[in-house]
Amino acid sequence: MSVTASATAPRSAAAGTPLARYRADLERDDFQYDPAQERAVEHLQHLYDQLLASPRTEPLSVTTGRGLKSRVAGLFGKREKVAEPEAPAIRGLYFWGGVGRGKTYLVDTFYESLPFSDKLRTHFHRFMQRVHNELEHYKGQKNPLTLIAAKFAAEARVICFDEFFVKDITDAMILANLLEALFDRGVVLVATSNIVPDDLYKDGLQRARFLPAIELIKRYCEVVNVDSGIDYRLRALQRAEIFHAPLDAAAEQELARSFREIAGHAGEGDITL
Repeated sequence: MSVTASATAPRSAAAGTPLARYRADLERDDFQYDPAQERAVEHLQHLYDQLLASPRTEPLSVTTGRGLKSRVAGLFGKREKVAEPEAPAIRGLYFWGGVGRGKTYLVDTFYESLPFSDKLRTHFHRFMQRVHNELEHYKGQKNPLTLIAAKFAAEARVICFDEFFVKDITDAMILANLLEALFDRGVVLVATSNIVPDDLYKDGLQRARFLPAIELIKRYCEVVNVDSGIDYRLRALQRAEIFHAPLDAAAEQELARSFREIAGHAGEGDITL
């Protein structure tokens, strides 16, 4: 599974749990203590412990889900009282806060600490691009989002999204069904966003159809605000050298490094400076 690590996150050489990595990073001269970030890491540590204490069960097949009992009963003409859905065994995390609050560091630290391979870390926009490609692949088939969710669940027990942001109506219309199918298959979500869940796709076209996606996020993820007043990207900009001479390959490399540190995952890939 192809995953790119963040160039912005301060990385320590120490392996281990999210909390151990964070404490090791605190020993660095260029790493500042942040109480909001520490609380977020404690949430990550709790999730990490839960995941390791609960070996993964076989993901649900393409044709099954938590609604199976109701569908079977319906075949025989029975009407069941609709019960409240069961609480998820393991809730994921949804970190939200302003730009430059260290959210990418959090998701990278968590991803790198997980000692198993069935995990995915991706920018949300890239994830949705893949979903649309898969929809094209399954065009004409029944319940394509269920097929796509089953494919992702077979690859990853944990999916880490960076920069969860919805502005496209097509994405908004499919997210509820996609998330439900992923959660039905035991996928745990860890996401970062600049936006609190209730404000996602705010004022978007046909937003009412997106609201179930918001409810799913709040049900299956603990929502944690990471605002603390510390802007890590601004600090990175302040540390960056302003002038480089001569204008050679080394200067260009240093400029690209500073750009990636400030831009986060938006600065991944080829860069023209």
